[in-house]
Amino acid sequence: MVSTLLKALIDNGLFDRIPASFSTLFFDQIKDWESLFPAEHSYYERLFTLFDGLSPKDFAELFNPLRAVEQKMGVNEKTWPRRTFTLDQVDFLNRNPHYPEWRAEVAKIFTRLDPILDAELQKRGRPRVSIVLSPAELPVGPDRLWTRLRGRRVTLDAPLDPASHIAPLLATGKPAPYDRWLIQTGNEFSSAPGVVSLSYDALQRYRHRLTEEVQQVVDKEQLRGPRELGARLKKMKLLPGEGEAATDPVLAEFTRAVLLAGNGTLLINNTFVEWATVQAVRRARPSLVLTSFGIRNKMKPFSSLLIYADPDQANPIPTQIDTLGTYVDLELLYLYVWQEYEKYVEYLRNTVHIFAAAGMDEVLLIAPPDFSVPAKLSPEKLIAASREWLQW
Repeated sequence: MVSTLLKALIDNGLFDRIPASFSTLFFDQIKDWESLFPAEHSYYERLFTLFDGLSPKDFAELFNPLRAVEQKMGVNEKTWPRRTFTLDQVDFLNRNPHYPEWRAEVAKIFTRLDPILDAELQKRGRPRVSIVLSPAELPVGPDRLWTRLRGRRVTLDAPLDPASHIAPLLATGKPAPYDRWLIQTGNEFSSAPGVVSLSYDALQRYRHRLTEEVQQVVDKEQLRGPRELGARLKKMKLLPGEGEAATDPVLAEFTRAVLLAGNGTLLINNTFVEWATVQAVRRARPSLVLTSFGIRNKMKPFSSLLIYADPDQANPIPTQIDTLGTYVDLELLYLYVWQEYEKYVEYLRNTVHIFAAAGMDEVLLIAPPDFSVPAKLSPEKLIAASREWLQW
């Protein structure tokens, strides 16, 4: 069941006026409406309202090139029934010699639409904060951290204590749904009311069940390809008792997707944290995200990752922590997290990025010019400035 607005557009025939391959792809994306975040609801409503408001001339200019490619591909009611998206249609696209042309025309459509949609969001922009926290056990000092990022280094007059300095920011005021996120490897931070909280360690029971079920699917079920595997994985829902998110259908599906769609998220704690942060930013567009990395274990034979096996059960070698490997990984993961924010207009020129490490007395700031803090200040004043920036 979609929103009242989208239902009216569908009932009025908007999806039937749009080229079949294009409309079907979006119909497939919104069919699980209850599993989407409010930001995603807003996007689809704005997109299709924009389509509906186009003049006949503009509508034709936007979609006629795609219709021409569909004709060359052989898209018709028989080969491409509307309002369904099946494995047969995926195969039809992938095997069609005109598929590159089709993708190019779809990209051109969004080249025209994205600036219009982004302009709407800029008018409703608001301040945001991202805090990326590193563990105290890293074998380097702050001078060797965040080397792939360009920002301003600020000295703290006392070592950063995340529990006392950062945690209170999460609990300030009453957050809107899905607007504040805490994503961590362990349980260093306690969640606050209204804050989305995801912990790799807290999902241990679910992760173990998933490794077993995925292994069974790979070993015993005859699947035609990634799309069919994806449909099978969608049935592996988070159950009560396996994580707090189980009580929220949106977060339960988000957690399942993070663990099963991210490369290595099921088995590597920091990969889970990075991918969960990236997906939260992409899908929910929150105002505050606290991303807390930890120390990962040394990697065991890579084949265990490929088959989704639990490495502790698949390999008798004792598990060992890997502080140096964690440091090397994180230097890339910091960059990936920051780059994700930079993709979306909601975060451009209004987001304060704080890269910090537990127990260290220096942070890296990437922030707008009007976020003004001195070259040296207390951790409490840094967080107070962040709270003031958020206007809480």
